[in-house]
Amino acid sequence: MSSLKPSIPKGTRDFGPEQMAKRNFIFNSIRNTYTRYGFLPLETPSMENLDVLTGKYGEEGDQLLFKILNSGDYLSKIDRNLLSETFSQNLTPLISEKGLRYDLTVPFARFVVMHQNEITLPFKRYQIQPVWRADRPQKGRYREFYQCDADIVGTDSLICEAEIIAIIHEVFKKLGIEDYTININHRKILSGLAEIIDSKDRENDLFVAIDKLDKIGLDKVLSELESKGFSTESLSVLKDVLNKKGNEGLKIEQVAARLADSETGKAGVEDMNEIMALAGTYLDDLSHINFDLTLARGLTYYTGAILEVKVNNVKIGSVGGGGRYDNLTGVFGLPGLSGIGFSFGVDRLYDVMDELTLFPESQQVTTKVLLTYFDHSTRATAIKLLQELRQQGINAEIYPDLVKMKKQLNYANKKNIPFVVVIGEEELKNQRYGLKNMSTGEQKAVDKSTLLSIVNEHN
Repeated sequence: MSSLKPSIPKGTRDFGPEQMAKRNFIFNSIRNTYTRYGFLPLETPSMENLDVLTGKYGEEGDQLLFKILNSGDYLSKIDRNLLSETFSQNLTPLISEKGLRYDLTVPFARFVVMHQNEITLPFKRYQIQPVWRADRPQKGRYREFYQCDADIVGTDSLICEAEIIAIIHEVFKKLGIEDYTININHRKILSGLAEIIDSKDRENDLFVAIDKLDKIGLDKVLSELESKGFSTESLSVLKDVLNKKGNEGLKIEQVAARLADSETGKAGVEDMNEIMALAGTYLDDLSHINFDLTLARGLTYYTGAILEVKVNNVKIGSVGGGGRYDNLTGVFGLPGLSGIGFSFGVDRLYDVMDELTLFPESQQVTTKVLLTYFDHSTRATAIKLLQELRQQGINAEIYPDLVKMKKQLNYANKKNIPFVVVIGEEELKNQRYGLKNMSTGEQKAVDKSTLLSIVNEHN
């Protein structure tokens, strides 16, 4: 027998009952909000064919895909000369046909194309499942983590963008998160910016660099672009645009003036103005929204508005993001189907709420009542009452072993069970039950209807 302690892969975690109670609070808050907005549940396989996944996340994303080796003796049919191949990308297609999903959006697009004759457009779905990325583990970044996606396909209406903003607001209200920022930008504005600095053919270099602005500062962004051959004149224009200040309306107005000669840029500005106006019909307070010209997001399939959400004053990255993608299903043979999606990162939300101590204590209580007894003669009565409590929708359990009452009460304390019902000979004789409130220590004899009333009223 091995003496080595078992372990789990780096970037993954176990979740005990207490952690799962907190995670389920997040899951349920998000799920209930999605359902209220008309989204339907969907699940897709953990693994996808690699040809579905590759090429959808950019070069960096492709490198982070977890690939699954073919089953059986996958090397038996490989040319022996290829086994000495040092460039792994040449060998990978021969030994791996599948990979773990990187996100939930691409599998969703694949689902829409495969089931296009079965779904009703616009199609609104939510999906809460784990995803995997071969990233370097660090605080707030894991190799296995859950995403909570909501997507709408089959409409290009900007009402969808406004509803996503309203969903974010409602979810955070349920979670008790008050200080947060919804950063929003538009891919067409970024493309217009590339046009006015004569860098249309170098959009990727430009977007990747300015997306780092909040991490490394404007001077270093400009230095990086200069090292890649961007002209001094172009960088001067770029610096002027990125330095625009003021409220959201003023910043959009200033950017609009700069992009007056770019049709693409003007289309992005028009969308942004409409999104802000629509958001104002959903919410009274738009102070959480920040027009952020530096927001680019690395995924290559976004074509319209892009969003990213951060909780302020917490040293954790974004807790959610998304945007509009007009061409995603086109790569699977169904062009012209516009969509928008947003995803909450549950693991980062958990870390944020844990740091800010926002989890309600009541969410950590799974059992509301523990039934205890002194001997076998009272056990049958305890079991009967246990079943009645459960039929009333009350989470209840019975201590399985005949042990001293102190041990049973210690069990209730360790599990944070708020009530203990004590059943002894005296209680059996008088048809009353000893109901002990574990938080106050008070115990009193009550009849069954009173017991049910007290327990049901307890939050």
